[in-house]
Amino acid sequence: MAHEVDYKILGDDMQFVEVELDPGESAVAEAGAMMYMTSAIAMETIFGDGSGQGGGGIMGALLGAGKRLLIGESLFMTVFTNQGNSKQHVAFAAPYPGKILAMDLKELGGTLICQKDSFLCAARGVSIGIAFQRRLGVGLFGGEGFIMERLEGDGLCFVHAGGMLHSFDLLAGQTLRVDTGCIVALQPSVNYDIQLVGGIKTALFGGEGLFFATLTGPGRVWLQSLPLSRLAGRIYKAIPSVGGSRREEGSILGGIGDLLDGDS
Repeated sequence: MAHEVDYKILGDDMQFVEVELDPGESAVAEAGAMMYMTSAIAMETIFGDGSGQGGGGIMGALLGAGKRLLIGESLFMTVFTNQGNSKQHVAFAAPYPGKILAMDLKELGGTLICQKDSFLCAARGVSIGIAFQRRLGVGLFGGEGFIMERLEGDGLCFVHAGGMLHSFDLLAGQTLRVDTGCIVALQPSVNYDIQLVGGIKTALFGGEGLFFATLTGPGRVWLQSLPLSRLAGRIYKAIPSVGGSRREEGSILGGIGDLLDGDS
């Protein structure tokens, strides 16, 4: 059973979540997510997710850590525990502009599938593992959208969406086609598959990637308008030394402009 924690989400475009812990309560987070904590909060690095849902003893810890390794995350997570005699606070910051969403797994049926980069933190006791996709096409071509995390338990977890957040409640049989990177989370009742964008010309020159995800209801899905990969790609293209060009900024000076600006 997960710890029952209280929280506040603060900020507008650059949000963070402040979690309030009673004595003995804990929260678990990815390494590097912590923003601040009060004096009686103790940090501990653990092997796996510390949920205890993967089995007992060292084998349970190895199973939890192994699942995290498969999704490209660290083998270790950080637990923040209130070791004092009064309420204490610890805050976790979003990694880039967007919105933080609080998800109560008890209200969502105990399971949530989310993009691997969207998980921020959770009440201790929530299990963080991998969500296997059944179809070969999803495995081979899913890109960002294939490697998903499965959050299980009855507590609160917090996920981050880049840019603006939008949700859809899909009816049974209703299908939505989305860019794989724009998926934040979905309920396990939603069927997930990968399809080719279209013809060869569209795939090669459309600029939207070769594949998109098809989400079929019933269930709720949460989408983001600015995936981290899209933001990183724009930044990469804007740097002249690694593949960008001043011409994209409307400059007619080219390399001379770089010299004048002190960029070269």
